[in-house]
Amino acid sequence: MYTFREFVVAGGLISYGSSLIETYRQVGLYTGRILKGEKPADLPVIQATKLELIINLKTAKALGLTIPDKLLALADEVIE
Repeated sequence: MYTFREFVVAGGLISYGSSLIETYRQVGLYTGRILKGEKPADLPVIQATKLELIINLKTAKALGLTIPDKLLALADEVIE
């Protein structure tokens, strides 16, 4: 189980976590605010609001695992 989808794309079984793209977007917004003069200590802490569930069926089959249909239905992306 991983936190980023990139590991599942590379052959991992399942990931559940925030999107790296969204995380980097937030970093860019914070950087812009700091460059405009805001103090880093005054910026709020931002927490991910959308989590992604990614499942790699090819890896599951290679491991001899059966992923329940309910879990597959909940997945944001299924890699076959």
